[in-house]
Amino acid sequence: MRIRTVQEKARALHEARRTRVPIAPFTDAEPGLGMADGYAIQQELVQLLLADGDRIVGHKVGLTAAPMQKALGIDSPDYGPVLASTVYQDGDTVPTERFISPKIEAEIVFVLGERLEGPGVTVTQARRAISGAVAGMEIIDSRIADWRIKLADTVADLASNGAMATSSRVVPLADGADSWDPRLIGMVLTRNGELVDTGAGAAALGDPVAVVAWLANTLGEHGVALEPGHLIMTGALHVAVPMSPGDVFRAEFDRLGPVTVKVS
Repeated sequence: MRIRTVQEKARALHEARRTRVPIAPFTDAEPGLGMADGYAIQQELVQLLLADGDRIVGHKVGLTAAPMQKALGIDSPDYGPVLASTVYQDGDTVPTERFISPKIEAEIVFVLGERLEGPGVTVTQARRAISGAVAGMEIIDSRIADWRIKLADTVADLASNGAMATSSRVVPLADGADSWDPRLIGMVLTRNGELVDTGAGAAALGDPVAVVAWLANTLGEHGVALEPGHLIMTGALHVAVPMSPGDVFRAEFDRLGPVTVKVS
């Protein structure tokens, strides 16, 4: 059955999040749906989630890696909000029953120290606005059945955001004379002690700080600013890895240290 209106599509996603029962891709019935349609649905879905009592504590940026953009036939990232109810800390146990088909990605996460509002934000301005970086992992999930997503589907579905976990130590980008380059941060991901993948900061749009500038400018076109304290997830540094109960994932980053997620 075709879900006709933006509001109906948002309610369908909202219900899928509540019941953990996925829905068919919107683009099955409406192949012409594009990014703008996806964001219109996302905006309606966010209002439903805020009405439930949740709140926005940051944003995620997805599709920052060139292979993912190529796979979906696009040339820019997408974004979605990070909700307070989805944030975990280093070492927390994450229950799989919260999700439908979860996968995990290691990412560099920035903490904003200053308000950042586009358009016109440069990478230099974005760097100055960042108070520091933390080691992070994103749990992506899709309320769309079998991950059969096209661009409009994943954008509508909060950019396939499920949850996130971060380390507690915020590392400044510059400490006196010691200034470091997030592009060069290496990462090693293990599952149950065995190597799964590696990555580097440059996998995220060539520069994770450029991700923050892009997000500020994109949101600024809609009158939305990035606020102090916001967490900014800058995109996966490797291919997403499926999660199973009993798994223990550990991502170890240069300078930032480790972050661990246990799966129940």
